[in-house]
Amino acid sequence: MAIIPNIIFAILLALGVGFFAKNVKKLLRNIKLGKDVDVSDNTSQRWKNMAMIALGQSKLVRRPISGFLHVVVYVGFIIINIEVLEIIIDGLFGTHRIGLNVLPSAVYGFLIGTFEVLAVLVFIAVVVFWLRRNTLKIARFWKSEMTVWPKNDGNYILYFEMVLMALFLIMNATDVHFQELNSGNIISQYIAPAFSSLSVSTLHLIERGAWWLHIAGILVFLNYLYYSKHLHILLAFPNTYYGSVKPQGEFNNLAAVTKEVKMMMDPNVDPFAAAPEGSEDDVPEKFGASDVQDLNWVQLLNAYTCTECGRCTSECPANQTGKKLSPRKIMMDTRDRLEEVGKNIDANKGVFTDDGKQLLGDYITNEELWACTSCNACVEACPVSIDPLSIILDMRRYLVMEQSAAPVELNNMMSNIENNGAPWPYNQMDRLNWKDE
Repeated sequence: MAIIPNIIFAILLALGVGFFAKNVKKLLRNIKLGKDVDVSDNTSQRWKNMAMIALGQSKLVRRPISGFLHVVVYVGFIIINIEVLEIIIDGLFGTHRIGLNVLPSAVYGFLIGTFEVLAVLVFIAVVVFWLRRNTLKIARFWKSEMTVWPKNDGNYILYFEMVLMALFLIMNATDVHFQELNSGNIISQYIAPAFSSLSVSTLHLIERGAWWLHIAGILVFLNYLYYSKHLHILLAFPNTYYGSVKPQGEFNNLAAVTKEVKMMMDPNVDPFAAAPEGSEDDVPEKFGASDVQDLNWVQLLNAYTCTECGRCTSECPANQTGKKLSPRKIMMDTRDRLEEVGKNIDANKGVFTDDGKQLLGDYITNEELWACTSCNACVEACPVSIDPLSIILDMRRYLVMEQSAAPVELNNMMSNIENNGAPWPYNQMDRLNWKDE
């Protein structure tokens, strides 16, 4: 019967990994709903961006205090979870601290000691983050888009991390054999006296309980990521790799518009000639984006990667002057609409059925889009290379080119350029008179 715990562990592991794989498949499906875009250029720069921004946290440390704490949590949590390998082997094969059998005790002690120190540092950093969010009430965490779920989600993940670190230390502190080695118990040796009045059998039960809760907590944490803003733990790497490497402010040309302009300038083209039936030219191109399917897949990847940290919104000059625009909300709305579309596809056996909704209007308003100054502050501020501006500009394109719904001032300017060759309402003959003044 000693094999029963191993079977239970294997089932738990299979369920946890299987459910995670199912959600990853759904995630990839949703991202691929976006239009294709060529991101095969500048591969060396893209690898550099991923190494510096995602791995090296270079943009986070621009704000030194929160940046340093985030690095502690990031590095500590990843390194500590190396021990998950030992836990999985022990769980599947019924061993106990298999690392002691394959590594010299000094090396094993060094590793576990390092993990314990990092666990304490992570715990302290997470407590500080909780205090900043809930006691100091940092302004960017309390904007209007941070409704009940986003605020709770930020706290849930902090609680997860605190509990996991505590369980790891308790597991070590109540492991009698490990404490007797007096190697690697750098922190847990100071926790062990709290359990000194308990019998060996009780200590064993606590140690086993902490062990099971620790691995179960890690599997729950892994599957919680899909529903949380902390999906960026996984997506920050591809997102920084596929992020734009063009100069900020460079406006991309729509192929359909370029084609139309070339046709207009070609005297040999008959503008009234019909395109061959069934050809690509026979299908009118939709200009801009009104829903998530009109965006490209990198923009949808951006939406899933958003950390909801609010750095983009805190840097946005439109938001600072009280306008409705929040770049963070643009990304959150895009992700929420994409999730809604994904659920629609799931409910209709793999086919999207028109639900009468779209990203423009039902989630993001015209007022938000036109409040943007196109300054790129949000793009520069994002710690994981998210580009809210690209979504704003694509939706503006739709408003202008499909609905002629630009603000009056912009429509007047474009009419003046069309008629007078300048944005001012002057006669073409007079438009250069300013140079003679």
